[in-house]
Amino acid sequence: MAAQPATRKPLAASREPLAGRKRNVRRGGFLRTYGWRVGVIPALLAVTALVVTDSLASPANSTTAQPSADGSAPAGSGPEAGGVPQQGVPEAPAKPQNLAADTAALPGGGPFTQAGAGTWHIIPGTGKQVGTGGKLYHYTIEIEDGLDPASYTGDDAFATAVEGILSDPKSWTQDGKVSLQRVDASYPKPDFRVSLTSPGTTHRPDACGFDITFEASCYRSSLKRRVLINLSRWAHGALAYAGNLTEYREYAINHEVGHALGHNHVGCGGDNAPAPVMMQQSFGVSDDYVAKLNNIPGGDQGAVPADHRVCKPNPWPFPG
Repeated sequence: MAAQPATRKPLAASREPLAGRKRNVRRGGFLRTYGWRVGVIPALLAVTALVVTDSLASPANSTTAQPSADGSAPAGSGPEAGGVPQQGVPEAPAKPQNLAADTAALPGGGPFTQAGAGTWHIIPGTGKQVGTGGKLYHYTIEIEDGLDPASYTGDDAFATAVEGILSDPKSWTQDGKVSLQRVDASYPKPDFRVSLTSPGTTHRPDACGFDITFEASCYRSSLKRRVLINLSRWAHGALAYAGNLTEYREYAINHEVGHALGHNHVGCGGDNAPAPVMMQQSFGVSDDYVAKLNNIPGGDQGAVPADHRVCKPNPWPFPG
């Protein structure tokens, strides 16, 4: 007799209805359905939070630069680098110069005109007489044609500086031997001309020359009694003045006008004393060094003794 086939339930009858499975998940079947995966989710969230927190505090996002492998600070680090407020950071002071060393070289600085036209124009304007005694000297203030005003802040600024220096009580009128007055082109024959001049023109043989091959100013009576103020020095100063451009300019005007008034070069009066204004302070305030520079053909030989004295910079004829 042939075997009867087994009776099979319909497939739908062997499974739980879909609605029943949903109710089972809500009633606690969630853990049985998803198992260990449920416990991992909080741990992953905690790890993610730690990574984000650590990333925000890491050196890659910090404004503080990290030292290099040899322990030195990297480029761009320090108080001037990013992350530290820049307001209130003081400018680095000029470093003191070794006044007994070589100090004649021109300090660094901005650009200036190397060679002008070799002619000058008088800046308009006159002033009151300064001083009441001695001979009255009339002077003009002039600029060489072809100079870039940016290197000396313009004609009016130069004229104001020169007149202010020569009108100061510490300048040449204090002892009552001379009086000074600024005039302009309307005055027929000034006693001297304070003339801002390019290095190229200053180096001419009929001007200051260039026997001592460092930038200098000078006075030349043969060039219409002209006080030649070297633009390179006006713009950059001198090493002996350690970056104090205002005081150096006071010195340059007083020294060169001193020549126009008949004064010659002198040496240091005593160790650590204020240098006489007629000392060649553009070169330095050490007698030995200045004497060495002058000891050449064309130098002011014998004007300064090599007596080992070293003075302090001083821009005024009567500093007291």
